[in-house]
Amino acid sequence: MVTLAAPETEHVRNIVLVGQDGAGKTSLAEAMLHVSGRTPRMGTTHDGKSYLDYDDEEIRRKFTISTSVAPIPYKDYKINLLDTSGHPDFIGDTLATMQAAEMALFVIDAVAGPQVMTTKLWREAEGMRLSRAVFINHIDREHADFEIIMATLHARFGSRLGPVTIPIGVAEDFRGVIDIIRMKARYFDKDGTSERIEDIPPEYLDAAQTARDKLCDLVAEADDDLMMKYLDGEESLTQQELETLLDKAIAQELFIPVFVGSTIIKQGIQGLMEDIATYFPHPRHHGRFRLANGEITYVDETGEPAAFVFKTVADPYVGRLSFVKVISGVLTPGMELVNSRTGKKERLGHIYVMMGKENNDVKSAKAGDIVVIPKLTETKTSDTLSQSGTVAIDPLPLPVPQYPVAIEAANKKEEDKLGTFLARVVETDPTIRVSRSEETHQTVLTAMGETQVEMLISRCKEQTGVQAVLVPIRIPYRETIRKTAEAQGRHKKQTGGSGQFGDCWLRISPNPGEGYEFIDEIVGGKIPRGFIPAIDKGVQDAMLEGHLAGYPMVDLKCAVYDGSYHAVDSNEMAFKTAARIGFRAACEKADVVVLEPMANMDVTVGEEYAGAVMSDISTRRGRIVGTDSNDAGETVIKVRVPYAEVVSYTKDLRSITRGSGSYLIQLEGYEQAPADVQKKLAQAYQEARSAGN
Repeated sequence: MVTLAAPETEHVRNIVLVGQDGAGKTSLAEAMLHVSGRTPRMGTTHDGKSYLDYDDEEIRRKFTISTSVAPIPYKDYKINLLDTSGHPDFIGDTLATMQAAEMALFVIDAVAGPQVMTTKLWREAEGMRLSRAVFINHIDREHADFEIIMATLHARFGSRLGPVTIPIGVAEDFRGVIDIIRMKARYFDKDGTSERIEDIPPEYLDAAQTARDKLCDLVAEADDDLMMKYLDGEESLTQQELETLLDKAIAQELFIPVFVGSTIIKQGIQGLMEDIATYFPHPRHHGRFRLANGEITYVDETGEPAAFVFKTVADPYVGRLSFVKVISGVLTPGMELVNSRTGKKERLGHIYVMMGKENNDVKSAKAGDIVVIPKLTETKTSDTLSQSGTVAIDPLPLPVPQYPVAIEAANKKEEDKLGTFLARVVETDPTIRVSRSEETHQTVLTAMGETQVEMLISRCKEQTGVQAVLVPIRIPYRETIRKTAEAQGRHKKQTGGSGQFGDCWLRISPNPGEGYEFIDEIVGGKIPRGFIPAIDKGVQDAMLEGHLAGYPMVDLKCAVYDGSYHAVDSNEMAFKTAARIGFRAACEKADVVVLEPMANMDVTVGEEYAGAVMSDISTRRGRIVGTDSNDAGETVIKVRVPYAEVVSYTKDLRSITRGSGSYLIQLEGYEQAPADVQKKLAQAYQEARSAGN
């Protein structure tokens, strides 16, 4: 049996498990761990006893949130299974993990079929030029139908998919599989750890031969000479020719193997592991990476030590853990590597092989392998470490978070603790953004969706003791004027000693799109020049406070054209106060209106959902600017809509499109808000002032 430390590159298989939540990705990994002898029992998610879904949030929610690694020994091979989330909120982690694998194994439920996330991730894998395979799970469930699921897969993903195993019986009659590569029937005992191999039952011979012919048709394309003979009507591929070409056909994406089985009863697991070791591409044959300079590099055990960080975890007990794919050379503890982004050295104190939360120290890691390095102080996800510091892998662009929420500590004294926690989250998760709005005085957390936010709040409480709460996000409205108006601002205050006196006449007028402009029209010394800046400052202070609904005012001119002063009592503060009084008085006559921020959106949906989305946008006072289509045949709807109406659009779009829609949003410009919106905002402002807020 291979040790889990430093196997030869050709004996490593990096397989990322992807697909919809509930299809059984984690169960497949747990079954392979158990059948291989790596674990004494099969871990299960439904009772919280999974080796891989060990996080409290994963146990509570019963689905994978964060990628776990399952290193599986099989004969003299090491299979690194990367178990990823199928939830749309955590797709960034899944996509980053896919970069570290040579093969994506899509796990699909035999009854539900390929669902939204499966299709989305399939397209991503195609874009990465990542080899693919399919495992049809739960074939023993009621209503499972192998022929129907295969027809669905062909319709959805094309004709290059072909079964390498087919079930002997389905639903409650499922009892084994037919191995199409070896043309044998395989029956597994109850725990899936041993099997018997027999001839194919007569009633399955025709189906097996049809699958075999399909397999040979696709695999023959990997060799031009054999393909010509095959097309000329010569005999089918020999067993040796088939087995020789199969790994090449899979690596070149000419053939996508489809396996079938059931993880719960561990049927079809051992054969799957055998084929992974025998036919799936190893890192040196398929591991290609694009460098930041545009060049392509491949996994090379003879090159300088280099590793790519595809995931970072902040473990509350161990500290920061960096999950790395070794790109070249050999890593050893004590080695110093240079981060290409920072130019700083990082020392590799330890190298771990991890299974879930369990870690084991190893003495080295060779090119192609996946290991974990703890306590890298300044290295983040997507960084590259190398001996020279000149190797820089170009990371995959991750989805941009579009779900903003305002977050604060329930106890105001714990705001600093919350800020520290959020800063740590941003360092480990590239799909989280945190910003502080000086205008609204809110901390805004932008995530992929509601579930991700809920998970972060729960972890914050668990790890720091801070109870974080969400508050309504404040929309950055503005106010402006539509008419020219004049008013006097007069401030006179007499005390026992020197008093205060300031008197100015102001004229305000609209200045669309040009911002704020202050004009000094004083002649004859009616107001000394030294007090003019104070008037300007008073006006600007009043503009920040707003007039109608408490929002900053923009796009207006203000001219001071008359006034008076007192030789003793006038000062800068008096004229600043007078200016505020005069500005407010002028606003009463200037037709102040509220401006709402507008958003330009590109909403990408399947054609079948386009009508529903456009109708929904209309109910949000949005305008359809145009439509287009992308390479995937989806409809791209270009929209201009008030930002307040779509600030939380992620939830609604997922509901309308069953999770398949996506969008990009950019704030651009302001437009006058409708009367009912202005009235609502003004009323809320007056109520807040009356309450002393």
